[in-house]
Amino acid sequence: MRRRIAQSCPTPTVQNDAMKRTLQWLTLALLLLVALLAAGVWALQRWVEGDDFRARAEREASAALGVKVKLARIGVDVWPLPALAVAGVQVDTRPALTLERLVLRPAWSGLLRGRLELATLLLHGVTLPQGGIDAVLVALQKKKRETTAAKRPETAAGATLPYIPARTVLDSLTWVSAQGTRITLDADVRLSPQGLPDDVSVQFLKGALQGGSARLQREGNAWSVDMRVGGGTIKGAMQLQPAAQSGAKFSIKGQLETRAVEVAALTDAPQPVLSGRLEADTTFSGQGVSLGALVDGLQTQSQFSVRHAVVHGVDLAKAVKTIGLNRGGETRLDTLAGQVTTRGRAIQLSNLVASSGVLSATGAVTVAASRALSGRVNVNLGDKVGEGLKNIFGK
Repeated sequence: MRRRIAQSCPTPTVQNDAMKRTLQWLTLALLLLVALLAAGVWALQRWVEGDDFRARAEREASAALGVKVKLARIGVDVWPLPALAVAGVQVDTRPALTLERLVLRPAWSGLLRGRLELATLLLHGVTLPQGGIDAVLVALQKKKRETTAAKRPETAAGATLPYIPARTVLDSLTWVSAQGTRITLDADVRLSPQGLPDDVSVQFLKGALQGGSARLQREGNAWSVDMRVGGGTIKGAMQLQPAAQSGAKFSIKGQLETRAVEVAALTDAPQPVLSGRLEADTTFSGQGVSLGALVDGLQTQSQFSVRHAVVHGVDLAKAVKTIGLNRGGETRLDTLAGQVTTRGRAIQLSNLVASSGVLSATGAVTVAASRALSGRVNVNLGDKVGEGLKNIFGK
């Protein structure tokens, strides 16, 4: 019996031969798969990098924005993961919006199911002048819809959007204000399947807020805000009410608490006019059918005070003694407080109170959207002091 059992069992040599043949077949299959993938990537590169494909992409992008778009090159990256790469993007506004490099990676799990889903969008070297942004918004508003709202299928609430990337990475994005000030930042944005930002992390690299950071996290239609800048914090929450249907208005509202933020850190001026620790409570609200309309209609109201405030560039005490001839130095304020109300780009400062020793001032100032300044400041200084300040600031 033992001999029969031993004869029926395969010998080690037979087992090794079978294993070798299996490994050989697996190796051949793997090499064939790699060869097919390489051939597919090569064919895709030849197709994507052609002038015809680039010209078609330029036409599609230009039609979508209503502004001419130029693309220097389109290609396929293989490492570290296969992705579509676009270099030298320029939107021909005045001034132009530019993008050094765009990389778009698909979600391979979706491709295996036969669906195109976007996993990551990387934007590197983006420059966004405010004038160019405004021009794009105007072009989009003027652009006629190709179909009427009745014929356009509506997106159901909660429906997933496969062409929205799950993650967007902004590498060195620079915003340039209408006055020429620049803010450069890095950001990592993770979106829900419905296209809402779930988690946003921002690092401010240059310009105003340099060295600061911000974090937004979503719970339903509300976001918590946690910002660290100028040695202090800005914390709060905001809520978004989505539009009921396509073309309708959406709304936003919230409140923020600013604590111990250095005022000078909020600007990029090499020699700030004012420094001190800002304390403020702010509420804001707005609605619009687009981001541009929301910015134009956004309303905010803040009660603020500045601890250890210092006005740089003028010493009021010396200016009074010299009847306005002294224009340097600084003035330390015992009190600086008031209320700021904004509507779009217009700003109103009211209930202003400032005091420095025996000097005190109250008043209200309005800054129009055109940046025109108006208002009245009452200074309680006495006749001689008042005459000195008139020589400094004018009537």
